Amino acid sequence: MALKGKTAVITGSTSGIGLGIAQGMANSGINVVINGFGDPEQIEQERMALEKLGVKATYNGADMTKPEEIEALMEETLTLHGSIDIVVNNAGIQTVAPVDEFPPEKWDAIIAINMSSSFHTVRKAIPAMKKQGWGRIINIASAHGLVASPFKSAYVTAKHGIIGFTKTIALEVARDNITCNAICPGYVLTPLVAKQIPDTAQARGITEEQVKNDVLLAAQWTKKFVTVEQLAGTALFLCSDSAENITGTHIAVDGGWTAA
Repeated sequence: MALKGKTAVITGSTSGIGLGIAQGMANSGINVVINGFGDPEQIEQERMALEKLGVKATYNGADMTKPEEIEALMEETLTLHGSIDIVVNNAGIQTVAPVDEFPPEKWDAIIAINMSSSFHTVRKAIPAMKKQGWGRIINIASAHGLVASPFKSAYVTAKHGIIGFTKTIALEVARDNITCNAICPGYVLTPLVAKQIPDTAQARGITEEQVKNDVLLAAQWTKKFVTVEQLAGTALFLCSDSAENITGTHIAVDGGWTAA
């Protein structure tokens, strides 16, 4: 089935992985709805750049901690685009701290944005997907959805939760021509990752360069950061006819991290 003309909602897509996936999908003729925070002028420039690829691109600034705003995002997509064919749950934040020093409000925010927001998008998308007889749900988890690291209790918990959520949804919609899968990236040098480097350095008592070489890439056997283009290509594959019978699973794009 051709993907051109379909509509994808991509949360947390004003920068980093989400924006890279939005660009990859727009390049394939998929209309996109981007979402996230940032400088309004910069976001508008990104939206216009997506439209220059020949698709319809809209922006919705829904706060992923607020279910009512997520619901409005999905309803607006149906109004403006007429369908919700693909949902990419990518929104995420990070805080690095020992569990006994972890700020409770940061725990709540990470669980809300990194995990619960996916429930709220999916519960609104599935009725539309069932009605049109086709849908693809892609949850951006993490290598941390498969293995743990110290000082990231909320993030690891949320990403493990996303893997379980993915499996459950896949079973529920398996006969509706809808698939649900997770992508588990290793480290991508996005603004989110760059931001946690100083915190990790402080928590471990090492330099930022040591964090990059000895912490971030320590487990990636390729010794290369994953790129947003590679993740966009994986997402597009999961939307293709070739992936019709791939559902309820995860694809690790992690340089061999979770193979060891």
